[in-house]
Amino acid sequence: MINRIVASAEEAVAGIADGSVVMIGGFGDVGQPHHLINALADSGARELTVVANNAGSTAESGVGKLIGNGQVRKMICSFPRFSKPFEERWAAREIELELVPQGSLAERIRAGGAGIAAFYTPTGYGTALAEGKDVRYFDGVPHVMELGLKADVALLECWQADRWGNLRFRTSGRNFNPMMGLAARLTIVQSQHVVELGDLHADDIHLPGVAVNRVVHIPYGDPAPASSTRERSVA
Repeated sequence: MINRIVASAEEAVAGIADGSVVMIGGFGDVGQPHHLINALADSGARELTVVANNAGSTAESGVGKLIGNGQVRKMICSFPRFSKPFEERWAAREIELELVPQGSLAERIRAGGAGIAAFYTPTGYGTALAEGKDVRYFDGVPHVMELGLKADVALLECWQADRWGNLRFRTSGRNFNPMMGLAARLTIVQSQHVVELGDLHADDIHLPGVAVNRVVHIPYGDPAPASSTRERSVA
């Protein structure tokens, strides 16, 4: 009997090794798997490369907690600003940064999950972000080559899951989460709800269970309003 449900966030993140490449879903607090991140922070795994849209805000929660703990060696993200722990580590030269335009980041993750090694985009041409990268012309327009991104582990948050690991995301929580689930060798999910098999209509499954390894049920409610997040980040 297939059952990908595990009892706790600690069990869900067990085995994530030092040096792993970890994708973390979410856009700010929306769709971010905070309980899985806290469990990863408690696990003590270090020298991580984290792929996420942003670098968190405070050292108390989210990606910022991993950075504040000194567990992250490198960030690959599109928005490292307003993250006090990242700025402190960056100023001390204790963390590396690979800055990627947001659309290119999304496409690099999607390409990694689809088995596409690289693609060309006009985004970033003529800037420091294109330095050292192959450039080719399509219809007379210069395009920069970007590599697909894969990961050892993806940590995701979803709205509903069944015991086979089929997932449904809600509204803007369907941001980076589904594509990261396809780009990682080990996909771990915290779900607001666990439903019976058959309750999810096939048209509503955004990530099939074949791409999911572990699910933990954590009904924690909606994230804080964006205004509150911003207030915390600049306090």
